[in-house]
Amino acid sequence: METRVCRLYGPHDIRIERQPVAEPRAGEVLVRVGAGGICGSDLHYYHDGGFGPIRVREPIILGHEVAGTIEAVGEGVDGLLAGDRVALNPSRPCNECRYCRQGLRQHCLNMRFYGSALRFPHEQGGFRDLIVADAFQCEKVGHGTSLAEAAAAEPLAVCLHALNRAGEVKGKRVLVTGAGPIGALTTAACALAGADEIVVTDLQDAALAVARAMGATSTVNAATEPQALDPYCEAKGTFDLAFECSAAAPALKSAIQAVRPQGTIVQLGVTGELPIPLNMLVGKEINLVGSHRFDAEFAEAVRLIDRRAVDVRPIITGSYPLEEAEDAFERAGDRSQAVKIQLTFSES
Repeated sequence: METRVCRLYGPHDIRIERQPVAEPRAGEVLVRVGAGGICGSDLHYYHDGGFGPIRVREPIILGHEVAGTIEAVGEGVDGLLAGDRVALNPSRPCNECRYCRQGLRQHCLNMRFYGSALRFPHEQGGFRDLIVADAFQCEKVGHGTSLAEAAAAEPLAVCLHALNRAGEVKGKRVLVTGAGPIGALTTAACALAGADEIVVTDLQDAALAVARAMGATSTVNAATEPQALDPYCEAKGTFDLAFECSAAAPALKSAIQAVRPQGTIVQLGVTGELPIPLNMLVGKEINLVGSHRFDAEFAEAVRLIDRRAVDVRPIITGSYPLEEAEDAFERAGDRSQAVKIQLTFSES
């Protein structure tokens, strides 16, 4: 048995190849992938060969936002059957290191994460027709939920973890900087959590339109109306919380300016080093909090999507068959048109 895979050899060098697929062993399942979302990290690998110190050093199968249908189960697998539709959790912590034992599995020292070039050999990803996964990675979805929706569970889990890092959201005034997939899903999560006001900023009108569909009470195009946030910065700031999803220095600065004293900024966007206006951060006693991946939030994300408590459909702005992966990656990098681009698998 063989499967097609989407393998990256270097910047702008994606090849669709075939490789053998093993039968599932004890505790494993064979999943026929139906949909897979292209993430920002996938784009960094595709365009730049990596990000920061993380570089592609060998051919790597990309993709960590995937969902599909179970084809076969190995021995000892309970609660899963052939025909079940599942979202696949890309995280595989060791459950043995000191962070796993402390309940911080997202910081596992031996984490294996789909489509990641952090370790060598690299961890191969989910952009393929067939994949053997551990049973514990599978979260079942109902037949009323499309596999495209289920594949959005991973980025939604990232946002749910960020809300957990932020603390209470209900009744708060919230700023979200960056209206890509993470910003849009953070907006939806804040709306679900009962935020009183959600203002979203971005440089692209198309992305801001999606943010409004996801629950933003107002939006600001920081490129065409740069003064629109000024009223929110008066009297030492207005927002109780900010979620910085762009990793752009001007966006972080605007968040520090617009958050009230002793407010909180949760940093989700990742990049290299950024200048930070420390005097303002210190003078306003702002809490700057990092947020990294997720743990139990993945199962929660699947449940929210499955009952449409969070409707992820507005963020999915395009789908491409696997054989058109290069076109899909090019479109995914065009933020004037795309929020979340997914691959589909015609042999599914």
